[in-house]
Amino acid sequence: MLTIAQIGVGYWGPNLLRTLSSSKRCNVKTVVDLSSERRDDVHRLYPGITVMDNVDSVLQDPDVSAVVIATPVATHFDLATSALKAGKHILVEKPLATRVKDVEEIAALANTHHRVAMVGHTFLFSPPVRYVKALIDSGTLGDIRYIYSQRLNLGRIRSDVDALWNFAPHDISIIQYWLNEPSPLSIVWHGAAYIQDAVADVVFLAITYPNNVIANVHVSWLDPRRVRSMTVVGTKQMVVYDDAAENKVAIHDKGIDRKAGFDGQAPAFDYRSGDVILPKIDSHEPLRAEIDHFFDCIEHGSHCLTGPEHALKVVQILSSANHG
Repeated sequence: MLTIAQIGVGYWGPNLLRTLSSSKRCNVKTVVDLSSERRDDVHRLYPGITVMDNVDSVLQDPDVSAVVIATPVATHFDLATSALKAGKHILVEKPLATRVKDVEEIAALANTHHRVAMVGHTFLFSPPVRYVKALIDSGTLGDIRYIYSQRLNLGRIRSDVDALWNFAPHDISIIQYWLNEPSPLSIVWHGAAYIQDAVADVVFLAITYPNNVIANVHVSWLDPRRVRSMTVVGTKQMVVYDDAAENKVAIHDKGIDRKAGFDGQAPAFDYRSGDVILPKIDSHEPLRAEIDHFFDCIEHGSHCLTGPEHALKVVQILSSANHG
């Protein structure tokens, strides 16, 4: 059984701690947080876990083999590199870091110390996301033409990161996964800061991939609706993944194809508008699947789905957008 420590129990941290504590594959020995209130909450809910405000004590603990990092984004790099140098496996909340060179250094340290470095792109462990991936890989949708996503909400405005870095890692990670990790040909972004200076509240991100595939990512915490939707348009069929809907995947047998015409004639088109299929998809908690995958990578040497290679592509796109 793995002995785990968790650093940070802020916004997402309680979910990680709940999942880790209920797992039969690990023992959560220590939780670190700078907030005395959060430490008190952990002690009340999990009296068997040691709580402290000292990261060094965890890194120096020979019993701890892996560290889960759920702290503000600006601290990810320092904590991740310190943990790897101390010989710990790491699972870091997204994004792994905010600079490409920092992700590359984390990757190099993980390789040097033969440790797993994994980033928490939880949606890649979601059954609907994996279902859409299978549709794309099987050719059911045909050739992919374009993808667009919206991740919108009103509120939870942050100051440490903008809407791009807060929301877009999810959708970029999913798109990269669906398309088999391509390198973009171009990245263009347009955003605006309305509530705080230099902190974008809304961003439109346009990515061009090889084979004439384009993707558009729209993120905002200044929107009247809560939207978590992605659409994939293929030459054969189209699919909508809506994480807020009861039926999270809808396959549309729709399309438009150009027909070959005679010289001098106006082009003709085939319009298809068939059934909408709502597949039954087995359900499991993505976060639990993510944690189990982390353990599999440590114990069995499984290829890490959200390792440094995947994290690097996501951060490259986000960094390019910020400097576009």
